[in-house]
Amino acid sequence: MTLKTLILVFLVLTASNVSAGELVREFSGTTNTTTAKFTVDSPWILDWYVNGDYQQLLALDIQLVNADTGFTVGRVLHTKRQGDGVKLFYSAGNYQLRISSTLARWRLKIEQLTEEEAQQYTPRRGQL
Repeated sequence: MTLKTLILVFLVLTASNVSAGELVREFSGTTNTTTAKFTVDSPWILDWYVNGDYQQLLALDIQLVNADTGFTVGRVLHTKRQGDGVKLFYSAGNYQLRISSTLARWRLKIEQLTEEEAQQYTPRRGQL
């Protein structure tokens, strides 16, 4: 093999390891909890889903926590309705999610995005 061929093979193999929309972590549950730590680069998304048997009593509150300091970065979701959505973040770091759940079943996915994917993100207005 020539040097050019080896370089081309190397570039193809390393490029295929970086996938767009790569799943970083997935969490699910029904109770209050603080998730395991996860590390993300900017940009990334929180893809959330919540449902429950008692729609009038359901509540879900999620706070983003700096995993290195334990300090709350901010509230990222508060809903009293069944539903799903996606929240885009432009902050890299080590994080955890602090979840307060009342009569809710929830599923959360943390996904790493490329800049191109983040530019295509269009927020829904008035959903929460």
